[in-house]
Amino acid sequence: MSHVYALARRVADARATVLITGESGTGKGELARGIHAHSPRADMPFITLHCASLSGNLLESEMFGHERGAFTGADQQRIGRFEQAAGGSLFLDEIGEIPLETQSKLLQVLQDKRFERVGGNESISVDVRLMAATNRDLAEAVKAGRFREDLYYRLNVVRIEMPSMRERGGDLMLLARHFLQVYAEQNGKRVIGFTDAAQAKLFEHKWQGNVRELENAIERAVVMTRGPLVQPHDLPRDVAPDTIGSIRIPGSTMAEVERYSILTALKAAGGSTGQAAKMLGISVRTIQYRLREWGMARPRGRRPRGSSAESEQLSVD
Repeated sequence: MSHVYALARRVADARATVLITGESGTGKGELARGIHAHSPRADMPFITLHCASLSGNLLESEMFGHERGAFTGADQQRIGRFEQAAGGSLFLDEIGEIPLETQSKLLQVLQDKRFERVGGNESISVDVRLMAATNRDLAEAVKAGRFREDLYYRLNVVRIEMPSMRERGGDLMLLARHFLQVYAEQNGKRVIGFTDAAQAKLFEHKWQGNVRELENAIERAVVMTRGPLVQPHDLPRDVAPDTIGSIRIPGSTMAEVERYSILTALKAAGGSTGQAAKMLGISVRTIQYRLREWGMARPRGRRPRGSSAESEQLSVD
């Protein structure tokens, strides 16, 4: 994510088109909004259009607007998202879903900086910084004939890949605690953290829905919990049914195997990093490093004078 943020800062001042790729729920729209907020256009509109939810005719009308009488039900003129975003930024979400005919018209706008409303003859000039996002592989869509190659190159001037939650282990608890604070305030509840078991469930879950799924899970947990700490049963049932979970061989990455082994050993050792290290045949520092990387390390208290690092216990929450 540090690389993502650095790249976003570099392109914020430019006029170049940005293509943001990644799985659904990784925060592509938030990244686009952040780029706009740090650009010279920050005081101008940031307009979003979700392309996947509209058919070809409706999508063109949303993009470019329409004149009165352009089609049945068009009883008045309507300006489209390009005009609404004049001077600012237009974010086209799920751009890989737009039909080929609309792709052709969008390409023309990117080339000429001009367009016509649906049913109109007036050529309208517009100054808009375009950003687009997709969870599809557009290069493969080009090969399959579902996406125009020339439009792909127009969009892919600067590409930023948003990593999945499965690649952001160190960010998991940072995000979880943020959502916990947000929804605790919204619901007027004093919820301050997670139990060890609840946190273990969060780390074991695969998060196919990414940040969006995590946010929904934490909101549900805040609503359901009756105490200051989120318990495992407060989380949705589909979040890692087992406290630590299980791994599949083959089918799991080495990072998943390592995480499973360390969390399982820590649970069996009652949180003692020294005992867990002996079980696994690795150093205490290795375990402590991984816990910090995963955002899980928090000393229970200051280590007594004369005690060794081997006997120090860390809370996995």
